Amino acid sequence: MRKLTPSFFYYRLREWFGMSEGVLENVTGVLIAGGKSRRMGRDKRFLQVGGRSVFDQTLSLLMKTFAETIVVLAEPIESLDVRGCRVVYDAIPGAGSLGGLYTGLISATQARIFAVACDMPFLDVGVIRFMVSCDETADVVVAELGGRFQPMHAVYSKRCVPFLRAMAECKDLKIQKLFLTEGLRVTVLGGSEFSALGAGGRSFQNINTPQDLAAAESPISDKP
Repeated sequence: MRKLTPSFFYYRLREWFGMSEGVLENVTGVLIAGGKSRRMGRDKRFLQVGGRSVFDQTLSLLMKTFAETIVVLAEPIESLDVRGCRVVYDAIPGAGSLGGLYTGLISATQARIFAVACDMPFLDVGVIRFMVSCDETADVVVAELGGRFQPMHAVYSKRCVPFLRAMAECKDLKIQKLFLTEGLRVTVLGGSEFSALGAGGRSFQNINTPQDLAAAESPISDKP
């Protein structure tokens, strides 16, 4: 594992000259939406922030950013509008977010994916593009904010697949342990990298409880 301080000048120059605009062809966007929402007490896929479902907001952003977008579910949900995107179902039932990540990786046609949960109402396309582009040789690009990894807003390569499979078979379902795996190249980004992107830290804010939902509906400062 290594911590990387990317060149923001280079990234900003790419933006200014239009090199980072347009749909990303070589990375698949994966929306992992199979959670049980135990702490929330109701299905997070239908939560609304700002009058629109967080699931719909997230899917729309991924579809505008990636040429291929996949939705991973635990089981079919007829009332969920996936906007024509390909839907796949957990290849390893009962493995939680780790199983969803595994399923997304094996289903993607590209070698890398950007994986995100369906409970992040303030996703920032600039943050996503930055994470995808900052180290294209890494098997994992993940943020560590406030001493905590953010595995459901991260980039993964298909080289992670056998490790995730082994973890699932052992019922070791904490994705964070993947980042300690020997043989994988893991790049960790800190808060200082995202602060240069304006409201970048807010991109990682998620909703796990009714209190989180209330906070998301209120004006907040840019804190991860």
